[in-house]
Amino acid sequence: MMPLKIAVTGATGLVGSHVVSEAVRRGHKVVALVRSGSNSEFLDSQAVQKVIGDLHDRAALEQLCREAHCVVNCAARVGDWGKLEDFRRDNVDALGLLLDAASKANVQRFIQISSLGVYEPRDHFGTDEETLPAMNSLDAYTRSKTEAEVLLLAYANSAAGIFEARYGKNVVMLPYARQVLRNSELPPRDRISHVAILRPGFIYGERDRTVIPKLSQALLNKKFVFFGPGTQAMNSVYAGNIAQAVFLAMKSENSAGHVFNLTDGVAVSKRDFVEVVAAKLGLDVPEKSIPLAVAWPLAVAVHETARLLGAKNPPLINKARFKFLGLHLDFSIKKAQEILGYNPDPDWRSLLARSV
Repeated sequence: MMPLKIAVTGATGLVGSHVVSEAVRRGHKVVALVRSGSNSEFLDSQAVQKVIGDLHDRAALEQLCREAHCVVNCAARVGDWGKLEDFRRDNVDALGLLLDAASKANVQRFIQISSLGVYEPRDHFGTDEETLPAMNSLDAYTRSKTEAEVLLLAYANSAAGIFEARYGKNVVMLPYARQVLRNSELPPRDRISHVAILRPGFIYGERDRTVIPKLSQALLNKKFVFFGPGTQAMNSVYAGNIAQAVFLAMKSENSAGHVFNLTDGVAVSKRDFVEVVAAKLGLDVPEKSIPLAVAWPLAVAVHETARLLGAKNPPLINKARFKFLGLHLDFSIKKAQEILGYNPDPDWRSLLARSV
């Protein structure tokens, strides 16, 4: 691929920073949207052009997209607790603004980083992209990511026909996404048409400021507890593997209007994952566990009580954490392998140890 200008949102975060480093490695020019006051040392080390602003700043978004070949939207409000309107503002409303800015700048490709969390919160055994996203989510984050997917696919001219023909406009075009779509400044004929969605699972990697630190702290404080035996599958994926998929989707003419599941492509259990983190910290693997028959009703009770009390911080156990720790989460990546040529590095133990 010849050198291109790549615009990245969320570039100071885990996935975004890996997309940036991969772009630089491939010889591309990178421009990143950076909020005022953010730590941009890594971006500076990569000689990245910075646009100061946020996802709600129309002028900054237009500057970001100017002369860019592709926009990679890695930015998102994440978390398993909070108000739906806050998640919608940053993950759906802001996406609408970014799509308009990309379309005005005649950007050729738009890659959206979504999440495997959009699927129904149940046990999964090789679930592929033929399965629809859940219309009802356990938490505000996954709901907003589903709405963002719907908005993106309906926004794109060519993708919209594919999407509606497959799912039915009235079934999947969720009301909130439809409302944001109506706010677009551009008529359908002027909107970007080549969009692709990547759905990574549980992400780990260098420069993670959230997940591995929290897990490590729980292990150090001896507060980590398995839900059930811990043998349930984990949908983990290394951030570098996601970055690989981004550039494959960017290059492929066949990625338009499609969604792709992403994992490391190897069988990893919750216990396997925790064992590597614990070993790197010089700790024993926790033996405590809550039976699954107890864990789910307990998670529901604690979650609903905290919600009714207006808790600002998530309780130790909630519905989303049960999904992460209690459910069997195995997803097929065959579509990404066949259409994109996705070939993730399978040495997850070394990658995770390095990340820790």
